[in-house]
Amino acid sequence: MTDTTLILGPGALGRLLAAYLGQPYLEQQNRIALVDRKASSRPINLVTPEGETLSRLVPRIAADQAPRQPMVVHLTTKAYAAEQALAVLAEHIDPATPLVLWQNGFRVQEPLTQRWQGPVLCATTTEGAYTQGADGVVHAGHGHTFIGHLGGGYSDLAKRVAGTLGTSGLAAAPCGDIRHRLWHKLAVNAAINPLVARYRIRNGQLRDRPFRPMVAALIDEIDSIMRAESIPPPEHGWEAMIWKVVDTTSNNRASMLQDVLAGRPTERDAILGPLREAAERHGIAAPRLDALWDNSP
Repeated sequence: MTDTTLILGPGALGRLLAAYLGQPYLEQQNRIALVDRKASSRPINLVTPEGETLSRLVPRIAADQAPRQPMVVHLTTKAYAAEQALAVLAEHIDPATPLVLWQNGFRVQEPLTQRWQGPVLCATTTEGAYTQGADGVVHAGHGHTFIGHLGGGYSDLAKRVAGTLGTSGLAAAPCGDIRHRLWHKLAVNAAINPLVARYRIRNGQLRDRPFRPMVAALIDEIDSIMRAESIPPPEHGWEAMIWKVVDTTSNNRASMLQDVLAGRPTERDAILGPLREAAERHGIAAPRLDALWDNSP
């Protein structure tokens, strides 16, 4: 096994991880490489939440340049692109390599956990980031990341990955209930992403009319679905959690909005699909989620 960590996916989250994990003092212990379509030596430019601009010299490599035995692979592509991107990289790395999934929604986590030969951890994060130009990333708001295995295993690996993220400046913690945490993040994404994408606004604008009542109505539907699915609410309730994320990422362009502005496919299915399917299983009416599905890009 090499001491190289691979980040597969050069979008906002991938660049954010590369910029933080690729700091010079961390590189002495753990090399970082960002897997892109083509190799490049251009630096990644990071704008911090405090407005500081920093340059990180993180190598960008093609999949066929990856070391055979990386220490870990962070898969940061969109949900709909995750399996294909991993399949390309899988041709060049040890199938027992630990994998960390960072996708929104709850579409790829179960299948990849079952199929990948090595350990698979799932990450759920409230870090806010968006790309800027060909090489930049704006860290729009500090958040927190939880990391764990769907079955509660690999606790040492989760602790090590979370510790590395924490040392880099990205708050993270291992957890044994990542399945619940993923449902919590799904609730946040469903209440924020489709609305900001449809109306092309930043997250913070959801606090104002006419959007605030729309979010409140979505939270009511999400609460009913989560109760039926036996997903425990966060400590202070769904409303407090969702509005806290809106506040901490107020200047952020949510991922679905970034996709709309860039003319890319969105993660509508990964974000809204599991909730609508759960509502149907339990016979719960979810007209607002259905309307977002019908009108989302």
